Amino acid sequence: MVQTPTQYVTQDEFEWLCREHPNHIIECTAQGELVNATPVGGEGSSREADLIGDLIIWNRQTKLGKVFSSQGAFKLPFGSTRAADVAWVQQNRWDALTLKQRIGFPPICPDFVIELRSQSIVNGTVKPQPLGEPRTKMTDIKSG
Repeated sequence: MVQTPTQYVTQDEFEWLCREHPNHIIECTAQGELVNATPVGGEGSSREADLIGDLIIWNRQTKLGKVFSSQGAFKLPFGSTRAADVAWVQQNRWDALTLKQRIGFPPICPDFVIELRSQSIVNGTVKPQPLGEPRTKMTDIKSG
């Protein structure tokens, strides 16, 4: 998703905005800066759907956790509320949350996330944005 910073809000104001404007995709930085997340195009959306499908199939076979789409934001430990293109949380960590926490923006950092590299169109040609190691097409893998 392409993101454009806008204004600053408190966590309560952010949650109110999300409830009042469910058709807008917004995130919030730790400093309270709103970030508008614009929809992706057809190719990006298709790649995201493939990855979600693959993770869902694996998760249904293993029954180890919960899979989340780019519509599911998490209240992260350092204060921001963000969504990845694909996220996964271990079942025991998800079960430790209250129902209220699971219904809202869960206060948990996903165990696994995928964020797709964006593309842009320059002079009618699709150009991937430079990011990460081009041979492996991976940027960074972190484990906690």
